[in-house]
Amino acid sequence: MLDDLRIPLGDWVEAGVDWVTDNVKVVFDVIKAIVSALYDVVELVLTEPPAIVLILVLAAIAFAVRGWKMGVGTAVGLFAIVLVGQWDNAMATLALTLVAAFFALAIAIPLGIWAARNDTVSTIVRPVLDFLQTMPAFVYLIPAIILFSIGVVPGIIATIAFAMAPGVRLTELGIRGVDKEIVEAGTAFGASPGRILRQIQLPLALPTIMTGVNQIIMLSLSMVVIAAMVGAGGLGQPIVQALQRIDVGLGTEAGLSVVILAIILDRITNALGSLQEHSPVARLRGRRAAAAADAGTAAAAGATAQAERVAPATTRGA
Repeated sequence: MLDDLRIPLGDWVEAGVDWVTDNVKVVFDVIKAIVSALYDVVELVLTEPPAIVLILVLAAIAFAVRGWKMGVGTAVGLFAIVLVGQWDNAMATLALTLVAAFFALAIAIPLGIWAARNDTVSTIVRPVLDFLQTMPAFVYLIPAIILFSIGVVPGIIATIAFAMAPGVRLTELGIRGVDKEIVEAGTAFGASPGRILRQIQLPLALPTIMTGVNQIIMLSLSMVVIAAMVGAGGLGQPIVQALQRIDVGLGTEAGLSVVILAIILDRITNALGSLQEHSPVARLRGRRAAAAADAGTAAAAGATAQAERVAPATTRGA
């Protein structure tokens, strides 16, 4: 008897997708054009310059945010990618990761802020995020292919859906975790809700939000192989080829390149969340703060001396 009971969920979903593709195709064409154009620009920036130029630039960024050890490690790791012949694929993967992370963050951070400031939104968003995080990664490819055909765009769209959830959760967590007494103090001094958000909540929640940024980038990079199955290219393509041909050498080269990129991106984004004291950027901030404090002290001392000179003159005049 139970065998005869069946809900045609698949038929309903298929009918809904057919309706969307027939009636809202223009919207998805516009989205595809925007995502494709941005990816092409980022890929061009990463692939056109000589490898040594990009290695130096990325090593300089790593040095600025984390110190000379990270700078040297970044240069060595990227040079290793060049030596195994996977540089172009690595830059295509980096472009895909950056574009997907950009769109995921553009959705996740505002949504996380909204959820932190509105309990109703948080209640609605939480089960949606649970659904996104428990869905197998391959499932995201099906609607992406239907709506955007094959190529790099469906790979990016699937990556956005797969990687977005931690950014929303950690943004909400960071803002809700700000001490309520600090927020109340800002309110007592007449600060508007927008100003409290910009000048109190977001700065204090920044380390937690940057953890969300880190998670989004790592999850985006983890979709490399899956995105390659729909024609996204990058390092996922040689990995898929290695699986098909049982080519251990090619798989090792591409896999090692993915690991190197993951380590570099992870360390840089972690360092951005809390700049270490020995990093050049942190030292520069410290020098500027010290210079500002010295200038303030000198100005106060000058004002005091001026007041002391004026006081006797006033007394004599009296």
